Amino acid sequence: MGKANTLQTGHVGLNITDMDRSLAFYREVFDFEVLAEGKEEDRRWAFLGRDGQMHVTLWQQSAGTFGTDLPGLHHLSFQVETIEEVRATEEVLRGLNAEFNYAGVVPHGENGASGGIFFTDPDGIRLEIYAPTGANPADAPTQGAPTCGFF
Repeated sequence: MGKANTLQTGHVGLNITDMDRSLAFYREVFDFEVLAEGKEEDRRWAFLGRDGQMHVTLWQQSAGTFGTDLPGLHHLSFQVETIEEVRATEEVLRGLNAEFNYAGVVPHGENGASGGIFFTDPDGIRLEIYAPTGANPADAPTQGAPTCGFF
């Protein structure tokens, strides 16, 4: 066959600049636990997840901030069950003075009820948390294009 019939995303690896800062952010916002960690000063890394399932890996090997003008990761998105979970996470992010791309919860498009929040981590990596229903379609910030496409 040659195909991966049971394909699913395993985890996403992110290059970061400051492990301590990123660990604090990802643990606070996503309630991740550290599943494994490398602490050698020039080779710091961390595997983050929930219930033993790895979701994100952090690699301290970068300088500067995330560049949206270069090929590579566009944004990393996480789905939750309810819009209330999205709003609760928004409050956590506001307490951390996180940078948002839109003012709060927005739908994925002009006629959709799915939606969420779009924000950046401490290195400027674009992130999204959304729910499949509960967003107000009237609040779509971008006409004629998906909200998560151009921000």
